[in-house]
Amino acid sequence: MNSKKQNKLEESANIPNLQNSPNFHSGYVALIGRPNAGKSTLLNHLVGEKIAAVSNKPQTTRHKIQGIVTSENGQIVFVDTPGVHKPGYLLNRRMMSAVHDAIMSVDVVVLMRDASVSTGNGDKFVLELVKQSEKPAVLVLNKIDKVKDKSNLLPLIEYYSKEYEFAEIVPVSALKGDAIDNLLTQITKHLPAGEPIFAEDELTDQPMRVIVAEMVREKILQTTGEEIPYVTAVVTEKYDESDPNTTKIYCAIYVERSSQKGIIIGKQGAKLQQIGTAARAEIQKLLGNRVYLQLFVKVVEDWRNREQKLNEIGITE
Repeated sequence: MNSKKQNKLEESANIPNLQNSPNFHSGYVALIGRPNAGKSTLLNHLVGEKIAAVSNKPQTTRHKIQGIVTSENGQIVFVDTPGVHKPGYLLNRRMMSAVHDAIMSVDVVVLMRDASVSTGNGDKFVLELVKQSEKPAVLVLNKIDKVKDKSNLLPLIEYYSKEYEFAEIVPVSALKGDAIDNLLTQITKHLPAGEPIFAEDELTDQPMRVIVAEMVREKILQTTGEEIPYVTAVVTEKYDESDPNTTKIYCAIYVERSSQKGIIIGKQGAKLQQIGTAARAEIQKLLGNRVYLQLFVKVVEDWRNREQKLNEIGITE
């Protein structure tokens, strides 16, 4: 992404000069589902750039991240929400509050379900959220590439059809991009008729500082053990574009204990270097220019229950 396009991500939206047609539809769509349903993978595929962290670990998404997809027929503003889970810390309560707020403020709800696993209590809870919203809803059965016998989808479709009157039911593979164009078509036709909300070339409302922090946190998720990802947060403390050839980025990684700091840093700094190298490569690909990335680890006890720290990270009420 060149610097002009990067700056465009952070500007306030300017409505494009598109034809004012009654056939053009635009609106907000919430992506909800259990952890690991594939919401962020779908969002990144639709937008064409990585704007949301992706991992096989639960609770990867902590922010309401908006991705914008514009076509000749409409504009969909997707709101990616945290995976629905039982709230414990203040962090988790705010994450679940974000889910509820998103559902009530959008035009269409997309319930994303991993079709390769059996139905559990978590799936039923997410379904109840859709019922309570009474919004037009699209059921997306994701990960169909993992379902060898596609006839196994039929009982799942029958179950959800009996539980709620979904406007559409669309099997997809977000990872492979299967049936994504059809999904966009089905969602668009259920949005209100109206002009675009954002400019045609807008991809997200998220500032680059947030996207960069998400990329760093994704690499932490991918390179550390089971416990560490849940006690870490990343904040971009400085984002310097004064040098046209090199973007200088300084990110702080929060942990709760000194022992966790040691795990993130690794022996002779090897783990932190691994995280930084992987993150820098992706950030450079996104920005389209050279990146200097410096990471440092801070011990902030019980940050997941501290309002000020959550506000600094951007996880607000």
